[in-house]
Amino acid sequence: GERQPLMVLEYSQSMNSGGHELPLFPKLGNRMKRARARHKPCALKELEVSVSELGLGYESDETVLFRYCSGTCETAVRNYDLSLKNMRLKKKIKKEKVRARPCCRPLAYDDDVSFLDTYNRYYTVNELSAKECGCV
Repeated sequence: GERQPLMVLEYSQSMNSGGHELPLFPKLGNRMKRARARHKPCALKELEVSVSELGLGYESDETVLFRYCSGTCETAVRNYDLSLKNMRLKKKIKKEKVRARPCCRPLAYDDDVSFLDTYNRYYTVNELSAKECGCV
């Protein structure tokens, strides 16, 4: 779910002796939902996670920014993809695992990430976070 921003309203007696007027916020809810298309294009997203949560076998409470690629690649279908699809339909390619559609994947990776684990050992991990995403 989406986190709603918390609104902190402070009242000061001296400034406003009359009735407290609350600002009116236009309802963005419905408009936002409609604008959010079913197919989100391939884009770079980020999460703040602990090193332990990465699941690479390191025990550390240090947090890192994990950037990843997410979204669809409908517009990037190439002749290769169309031909591959047809070869599969015509049963010329049967058993192999082939992908007849582009995939949202990193085109480049961020700098190496360094951290200390819970035993004060220093590690550097490369190609951990995406820097740029594209339809491959």
